[in-house]
Amino acid sequence: MTDKVAAIAGGLFVGLLFVGSLMHSLNLPEVQISHSTGECVKVINYVESDKYTCDDLPKKYHHVWVK
Repeated sequence: MTDKVAAIAGGLFVGLLFVGSLMHSLNLPEVQISHSTGECVKVINYVESDKYTCDDLPKKYHHVWVK
């Protein structure tokens, strides 16, 4: 019986970690980088409180190549 409880608790913990990391990943800003120049074109902030720009890039972001 304790093995089942431990397995359920472990599965719940791993599931919560997965959902938490997925939610964090979905909230990362998107930085659009020009394919030809390699410079930042635009930053899209998905969280209202984020105010990142090309001059002030976040530490972590989704890198998207654009024309």
